[in-house]
Amino acid sequence: MTIPHRLLPVLPGLALCCAVAFAAVAGEYIQSALFGVRWVESLVLAIAIGIAIRSLRQPGQSLLAGIDFSAILLLELAIVMLGASISLTAMKGAGATLIAGIAGVVILSISISYGIGRLFGLPPKLATLIACGNSICGNSAIVAVAPVIEADRKEIAAALTFTAVLGIAAVFFLPLLYFRTGMSVPQYGTLVGLTVYAVPQVIAATAPAGLLGVQTGTLVKLVRVLMLGPVLLVLGAIMKADLRHETIGGREVPQDDLRFYANPSGKRIALVPWFISGFGIMMMLRSTGLIPEAAIAPMGQLSSVLTIIAMAALGLSVDIRSVAHAGGRVMAVATLSLASLVTISFGLIALLQL
Repeated sequence: MTIPHRLLPVLPGLALCCAVAFAAVAGEYIQSALFGVRWVESLVLAIAIGIAIRSLRQPGQSLLAGIDFSAILLLELAIVMLGASISLTAMKGAGATLIAGIAGVVILSISISYGIGRLFGLPPKLATLIACGNSICGNSAIVAVAPVIEADRKEIAAALTFTAVLGIAAVFFLPLLYFRTGMSVPQYGTLVGLTVYAVPQVIAATAPAGLLGVQTGTLVKLVRVLMLGPVLLVLGAIMKADLRHETIGGREVPQDDLRFYANPSGKRIALVPWFISGFGIMMMLRSTGLIPEAAIAPMGQLSSVLTIIAMAALGLSVDIRSVAHAGGRVMAVATLSLASLVTISFGLIALLQL
């Protein structure tokens, strides 16, 4: 059987996901054109539109293969491409003490956020998604972490939706904090870089502080994003360890037997998923200059496009009633997690005497 024939069942669902993704990008562009600002990113719009379509009419059997293809394989390819946008050389612009401090903030924030999620009764995987999204880089971290921990699509949608809302709120709240507290520009830039989720949001939030604030916030944010790679590797190792100690029917199952339960095909389970290895390889290639500068922007754009299509597929496979059921708790956890991150960030700023 040729490749085109194997891909044929995927095309209807893939076409639907692409159409939803196009509508989401158009929606973001319209916001920009009419209001001069993007209130809701295309990632979140793609999920919302997909959920709306799913709520009106559940996709037929002929669409499911393409939706699954988009939600899984395209997302994994997007994560690999994302690695090319991260260069370790960005760390040269920050001192070793600040780098260590940023790493400490991320680790502490993930731990506290996860604890808050579990305290509110969220499932471990949803608590992990919120913790990583809050502590590293919002939507991008959630999207990257989800396949590693094998999160449910409803959990991904819930984490993305409420994290996106808080990301927008932070852009409006932090400038008010800057003007009312008398923070210095480096302090404010550091605070924004440590707490705001997306790089465009960092730029928007630091703009009132001038060029130095933007530069400081962006540098801190980039170093914070670099924590995504190590976090993904650690989570992959934890998932592997959990498989080794899994119990079935009240007894601990040997690893060889467990491999059959988890993967009846008999294939070996990798310590690190292939797309995380690809992410690391791309990051190393970028850092060593082996990826031409001219190719970096197109690869980043490709990653963004694939991610939006994958989020459209995610929305098309999510039952809104399940997301709404966990809404109050998820929002409370996300809000408290962001508040704890802001508090920890203030602590680092005071400790480093910026």
